[in-house]
Amino acid sequence: MNHSGIDTVDLNLLRVFEALMEEGAASRAAIRLGVTQPAISAALGRLRLLYSDPLFERTGRGLRPTTRANELAPMIEEALNHCRQALAPAMPGKTAEGRSITVGLSDDSEIALGHTLLSLVKRQLPGVRIIFRQTHSGLVQDMLMRHQIDLAIAAGGLSSPLIARHRLGRGNYLCLAGMHTPIPASAQEYAQRPHLLVSSGGFVGIVDEGLRAAGYRRRIKASTSHFAAVPFLLADSDLITTVPTHAAHAIVRMAPLKHFECPVPLPSYELELGVRIGSKHDDVLQAVKTLLLEAIHTHYVLS
Repeated sequence: MNHSGIDTVDLNLLRVFEALMEEGAASRAAIRLGVTQPAISAALGRLRLLYSDPLFERTGRGLRPTTRANELAPMIEEALNHCRQALAPAMPGKTAEGRSITVGLSDDSEIALGHTLLSLVKRQLPGVRIIFRQTHSGLVQDMLMRHQIDLAIAAGGLSSPLIARHRLGRGNYLCLAGMHTPIPASAQEYAQRPHLLVSSGGFVGIVDEGLRAAGYRRRIKASTSHFAAVPFLLADSDLITTVPTHAAHAIVRMAPLKHFECPVPLPSYELELGVRIGSKHDDVLQAVKTLLLEAIHTHYVLS
């Protein structure tokens, strides 16, 4: 960076940088900030000169941040959030306007919590935008530390001392089937039924581990990586599937399916909410966290 001094730098350039990082295109950044696209292009030129780096490179799908831009993004986000916090006493109720809070969830949690969280935010934080971004235990910590998400719910994967963890409880599983599909009366019958596996990869899941311990092996006839596809794949079929309890309850509220207890004992899993410890003074982020916890207590069945 050229050491020209803060008094000679237009700090609005940081808002342009933030918009380009989040929108990925000059045209969308212009719409977001209420300026023209040439103004965004001119600001990007000044940013490039300021940081002695291209910052964003053109691709067939928009603008891709350079390594330097990805390094700068957390610092610039933190600086802008500090500015918003500093303005809070002078502009009560206004500093949340236009804020985007990114919540990292697996898609089953998004199905269970998304609508309720949006409703709570609409009533209590109407100026805030919520962005849902998929994550899982293998990615969540890195995404938090890279400021790709602000809050996250995960079953493991949070161990950094820079992340504050809030224990939510232990999750369990339920089975789903079409309304006319008979409920299996035993573990043996359950294992013999055709199964739909919901998994990010492979054909082995937690159910298979439970069945193996009981001396059985199931028949997996189909697999999907998306919980949202479950109602369509189970409809008018003889398939059954086993999913987290919160996902099962959310799905049966929206689709003509039934849920039932799994006839095979399955281990529970620990759920945690994670947030960077440096965000504890960010009132908007903390308010969204409170609403997320309210949504969890409403729609998660935890022990």
